[in-house]
Amino acid sequence: MLMRIVLPVILVIAAAYPLVSGSSGAFLTIVWSKALPVLGIILLLQAGQVSFGHAMFFAVGAYTIGFVGRTWAGDLALLLPAAVATSLVAGLFVGVFVVRYRYIFFGMLNLAFSMVLFSLLEKMIHYTGGSDGLRIARPTILGQVLQRHEYETILYFVSLGLLAIALYALHRFLDSPIGHALKAIKTNETRLEYLGISARRTLLVAYVVSAVLAGLGGALFAAIQGIATPEYSYWVRSGEFVFVAILGGTGHVAGALAGAFVYEFIRATAAAYVGDTWQLTLGVVLLAVILFAPNGIVGIFGGLGRRLRKSEPERDETGRIADAARAGGRP
Repeated sequence: MLMRIVLPVILVIAAAYPLVSGSSGAFLTIVWSKALPVLGIILLLQAGQVSFGHAMFFAVGAYTIGFVGRTWAGDLALLLPAAVATSLVAGLFVGVFVVRYRYIFFGMLNLAFSMVLFSLLEKMIHYTGGSDGLRIARPTILGQVLQRHEYETILYFVSLGLLAIALYALHRFLDSPIGHALKAIKTNETRLEYLGISARRTLLVAYVVSAVLAGLGGALFAAIQGIATPEYSYWVRSGEFVFVAILGGTGHVAGALAGAFVYEFIRATAAAYVGDTWQLTLGVVLLAVILFAPNGIVGIFGGLGRRLRKSEPERDETGRIADAARAGGRP
């Protein structure tokens, strides 16, 4: 029901929001862009693996549109495919090494690669701008130079459309044979190998897909922010993606959307009202989710839906018994 009804309704409402409100939706564009790398984290978690270094692909996508836009072409229709291609190559390169390991070793090796990239981005000042980052000029869209409001509105719809495609594609991916093989890595990898399916190859495919999602999210984020900085590849950013995945719920692809929205909403609201203690607010929320809703936000609504479906037959049976009693017959 979540993929058939609830999620499409949410996406339709999101698509109508800029048209009704007149806002460019910059805040929600950030939400859509961050939901993409979280989708990648959720994909890897299906195999029982967590990456503490996926921010490196987020940064790869962001810096790609900065370099390509400054050197060759500055049209969004070319920048986004370039970011996808670069993150795919980077994911394949890193993935060949990391898919040989599992659990904490998998996570720490990703973290090591991410911190190497962070150091390079900070030290190569003449190319990356160092800690100040790389300024990204506003791209054209299909050759058209747009004002800021128009540009942000179109970027909103582009980000939402790409996220909708990613949600559906990943849902289908997880329901495919390779998706079931990916889940089998978590439950019984040895049995998977006995069936003649390579666990490394399956995990590598998932890893590259997750890298592409992170790179695309980084490109969109940099396009709306107008800058790419080394902080995009820092371990805190990777931890943020894992945080959002747990907050939204790792059992369903919709968890990425729910978690990203709630995370950004709480951070923006807490920063406005409690200042520098917004991290404390987020920490309290995460603790509450882990203790009282271990399946995340999506798990809460999924549980309510299941309880409602179970209660319907009970109500039907009770009504049948009551009707029989009123008629003087036996139930």
